[in-house]
Amino acid sequence: MKLSLVSIVMTVVAAGSAGLAAQPVQPGAPPQGFVPVQSLPQVEQLPAAPLLIAAYALVWVALILYVWSLWRRMKRVERDLADLQHRVRQS
Repeated sequence: MKLSLVSIVMTVVAAGSAGLAAQPVQPGAPPQGFVPVQSLPQVEQLPAAPLLIAAYALVWVALILYVWSLWRRMKRVERDLADLQHRVRQS
């Protein structure tokens, strides 16, 4: 199950960033002097929002998977301790 969840997350991240890679960048003449970012053409502005969202999503998914893994292992340890207590009481 873990492998399928990881592959789904990677597919979503790849699909989200595929649109960024498909945008061609047209090199032009460099501007002379200071040019405010608002006056630059849309092609020359860095699309940071999709990258930031993808990074946050990846971190949250990794954190959720890690906490889920810890929870499963703690349940197993609790089950083993309960079983051990039961054996000790029987002997």
